[in-house]
Parts: sequence; C-alpha cells; structure tokens
Amino acid sequence: MKPSYRRLAIVCGIAVAVIGLVWWGISRRNHFVALDETVNAAWSQVENQYQRRLDLIPNLVETVKGYAAHEAGVYEGVARARAGLSDAYNAAQAAQAEGQPASDAQAAAFSAAQSRLKDALSIYVNAVREAYPDLKANEQFLSLQAQLEGTENRIAVERKRYIDTVNGYNTQVRQFPGSIFASMAGCTVRPQFKAEEGAATAPKVQF
Repeated sequence: MKPSYRRLAIVCGIAVAVIGLVWWGISRRNHFVALDETVNAAWSQVENQYQRRLDLIPNLVETVKGYAAHEAGVYEGVARARAGLSDAYNAAQAAQAEGQPASDAQAAAFSAAQSRLKDALSIYVNAVREAYPDLKANEQFLSLQAQLEGTENRIAVERKRYIDTVNGYNTQVRQFPGSIFASMAGCTVRPQFKAEEGAATAPKVQF
C-alpha cells in the first residue's frame, strides 16, 4: 500500500472512530433526557391522584352539608373537624402548586402537607359519623367514602411507581460513566418519597 493510501486509511479510520464516539455520546445524553422525562411523567401521575383527592373533598363537604341541612345547628366536633380540614386542604394545594420537589426538604414538605390533609379528612369523616349516625346508611355518602378509599389506594400505587422510577434514574445518574453524560444533560439526583416521622405508628382518633 502506498504511503498516501495508508495515511488516507488512517485518517478515515480516525474519522469513523470520532464520529462513532460522538454518536455514542449523543445517544447516551439522550438516554438520560428520556429517563428524566420518565421521572417527570411518574411524578405527574402522583400529582394526578393527589388532585383527584383535592377534587373529592369539596364534594364530601357539600354532601354532608346537604344531608345536615335540616338540622338546627352544626355539631361542635364537625365544625372543628371542618376547620382543620380546610386548613390542611389549603396547605396541600399550596404545596402542590410549587411543582415537583427539587430537594429532599421540598419533598418532605410536600409529603407532610398531603399527609396532614389525609389525616384531617379521616378525622372529618369520623366526626360526621359521630354527629350524624343516620348518614352511615346514606348511599351518596357511602359512595363518596368508597371513592376516597380508592383514591388513597391509587395514590399509594403511583407513589410506589414514582419511587421505583426515581430509584432506577438515580442509580444511573450516580454510576460511572453515566454520571458524565447525566451531567452533560443537566440531570441530577432526584429526591425520593420518605415517610414522615412517626408514620409507622397507627394514628389514634379520639373525640
């Protein structure tokens, strides 16, 4: 092989290697972008189920109001529970309006706000049962209770999916050489859902 052809072959070989390396780098970067969007989609599903809960709460309150309209007054326990529910509802809406948590502290605050709303809703329902015993047999109320229970189950499922998705994403972001391409794509470790302190202890509701 003549020297000129040999040099041309070397240059072509180097060019192919460089192009292949660049293409591989682009594909890896795009891979992390796709992973990032998968995490965003998983979080959107979590928010979707939280929003479903938020949408149901006004219906629950209106159902109770409608049923108790014939009563002369509102029992103190129900009034107190409704006030607590309203405060928790507003706090949960504010936390959700901030969007996807970008840090462990923000994730903990979001989770705490939603947990307080769930607890307040449970207390409210129990207070209504105590104040209006006949409401236990009301089909509309029972149907709404079933929807609320289903909502909590759906939230648990979507949170589990989000946890699994973030776990896979964070593993690839932190491992070498994926960490290099993750940095190129602007992808960083995402915060995980964590149970609140004392969550392992069953709550006690007393009136």
